[in-house]
Amino acid sequence: MKKLLSTIACGTVLATTASADFARIEMGAGAWMNTPDANLTYTDKGTYSSDKTANTDGYIWMFVKHPIPVIPNLRLEYVTMKDQGKAEGRFKDFTIPNLATAKFTMTQYDLIPYYNILDNTAWITLDLGVDLKIQETDYTVSVTKGFSGHSDKAWSVIPLLYVRGRVQIPITNIGIESDVKYITNGTSTVYDIRAKVDYTLDITPIIQPAIEIGYRVQKFDASIDNDKTKMSIDFSGVYAGLGLRF
Repeated sequence: MKKLLSTIACGTVLATTASADFARIEMGAGAWMNTPDANLTYTDKGTYSSDKTANTDGYIWMFVKHPIPVIPNLRLEYVTMKDQGKAEGRFKDFTIPNLATAKFTMTQYDLIPYYNILDNTAWITLDLGVDLKIQETDYTVSVTKGFSGHSDKAWSVIPLLYVRGRVQIPITNIGIESDVKYITNGTSTVYDIRAKVDYTLDITPIIQPAIEIGYRVQKFDASIDNDKTKMSIDFSGVYAGLGLRF
């Protein structure tokens, strides 16, 4: 949580430096009910397979729009995902002689500078930008016969194309929204796609609460370590949360 607060604080400072006059701020938080499906192989000798156990993970997002056209707006996101499965065989740094329980947690901090191509024009909003997905992966393998266990941590930064579209239904407080983050280079493909419906409550003219419900899919298909490691990781499921609009 300290890392999350530091990330949001840094993003807010950057936006404040760019413009002291914010035009709009929105933020939200909720729960993502997802089912992971992960498979990993290392030189065809080591394997990991997910148990596909459903999880409920929290998420937070915030974006800041300002009135200076040349400077991009800023969106920040946070989510933690986890999986558990079975691993066996030889991997890069260790060998598991017998089937063992393995777990991993992926914590993501998304830093998204973007531009408004359309800003509620004829009830349509279109944003275009770049997502820097900063990812921390913690994994552990349990002790088993002939194996003392293993744990490690890895960091990565994945640049993705970011596109967001929104339609505000006229004469209602209902919005329909979707965003896509995507990259492919021939050997690896990563995407993060969401679609949601939200409803804004006109309680006060300054701060407007909202509720949202949607569906999210994250996919990692990658070959790394000179194609020695091949992974296919999928998280998908329904999410729901609350938001505030200023």
